[in-house]
Amino acid sequence: MPQTFEQYRQEVLSDVKAAIQEKGCQPILFVGSGLSRRYFQGPSWIELLEWLALGCPAIERDFAYYKQLHDSLIDIGEEFAGHYHSWAWGKGKKEFPAELFKSEDRQVYIKHKTCEYFKSITPSSLDDPRLQPYRAEIQAIRKIHPHAIITTNYDTFTSTLFERYEPIIGQQVLRANFASVGELFKIHGCVTKLDSLVLTRRDYDEFNRKKKYLSAKLLTFFAEHPLVFLGYRAEDPNILAILSDIDEILSGHGELVPNLFFLEWMPGCESKVSLQRERVLVTEAGKMIRVRNIVADSFEWVYSAFACTPELEKVDPKMLRSILRRTYELVRCDIPNRPLEVDYEILEQAATMSGFLPSLYGISTLDDPAKFNANFPYTLTQIAKKLGFTHWSPANVLLAKIKGETGVDIKASDNCYHTAVKFGTVNENRYHKYSDKFVSLLRDVKEGKEYKIEISSPAKPKA
Repeated sequence: MPQTFEQYRQEVLSDVKAAIQEKGCQPILFVGSGLSRRYFQGPSWIELLEWLALGCPAIERDFAYYKQLHDSLIDIGEEFAGHYHSWAWGKGKKEFPAELFKSEDRQVYIKHKTCEYFKSITPSSLDDPRLQPYRAEIQAIRKIHPHAIITTNYDTFTSTLFERYEPIIGQQVLRANFASVGELFKIHGCVTKLDSLVLTRRDYDEFNRKKKYLSAKLLTFFAEHPLVFLGYRAEDPNILAILSDIDEILSGHGELVPNLFFLEWMPGCESKVSLQRERVLVTEAGKMIRVRNIVADSFEWVYSAFACTPELEKVDPKMLRSILRRTYELVRCDIPNRPLEVDYEILEQAATMSGFLPSLYGISTLDDPAKFNANFPYTLTQIAKKLGFTHWSPANVLLAKIKGETGVDIKASDNCYHTAVKFGTVNENRYHKYSDKFVSLLRDVKEGKEYKIEISSPAKPKA
């Protein structure tokens, strides 16, 4: 039955919501060259090789010749690397830095030119004029706050989009040994490290030989998170290789993999009917799997569907990454190898009590905000008005009188009269709230009645 694009969009939003609720965590983004192409006309793999062919006089034939000669673009890259090597040691020597000629790697010359090219075309900030038409999309994708990002792109644009994420480049991926959050895995290298680029047949063979750790990490990601592929074609060999690596956990009989989303740009799709929410991908091993399919002309609404909650948006991924790294080092190295005093009672509480670990890390939670607001509903200004004053200062004078007569500073702690809620990043920033019991106490003080201070634990949710 034909459907409108709005009906299709609502069904997609429902699919995304269900996947996020089922996994209970933020998605992993897999980013391909299509993202760079959309926002600053970055090249596809073929276009990069075409540019490299034009830039080297030793490559004498048209690119079409090499495309007919080789079955794989990887093999074209391997041949071009040889031509760049010959040119660099001949008439092109002045085109390359002197230190490259001391390298033992003959492929540094093609990689140097590749890095130069990407550095020249990639926006260095989000204020770049080329990005202005996509401002809403860029703001939306940044609000996703993905658990991690994996990209095969060489350029630095993903780092510009997610500046608080730590780049893990090339072989560093194989040596990472702590829980991953807030990380940008550049599995095919980055222009910031010339020798990390995976560009030629030799590079791909070496990458495939050493990628067991990456495959294990991908298995974990696929099992525990929603996954969003953006900037890739369905037949992209990088996608098919990734799916082949993790096919142990994929459906074996063509069933839908509900947490895997493939995002496709389709101009004019809003005027089409009967858009498909699923598509079939065929892995390198010939295995067929069904995934969620999202087509869009503008990606703002898609990115917004995966956006994190407002609470998570305030969390700094760099800080979380540092906490996890330090915790990993403490458990793995410090406790076994150093003479530390370990409070095992605290560790047991952190392991068994759901609210204790956030408190240990200095993170406060409000389990029942409605109850909290009901028990401490007043500011000092509101209390002053209830006592007949026009300004908060007379109420503050009564508060000071209590301290002078009893020695008890009610605002110095959380108690049945008062609580302070921290806000912002400065320790001194607190928002003070007061209870009905405090109103009664100040009224007695104002009227000169005898009063008694009853400091007890407030009805504030525990962290």
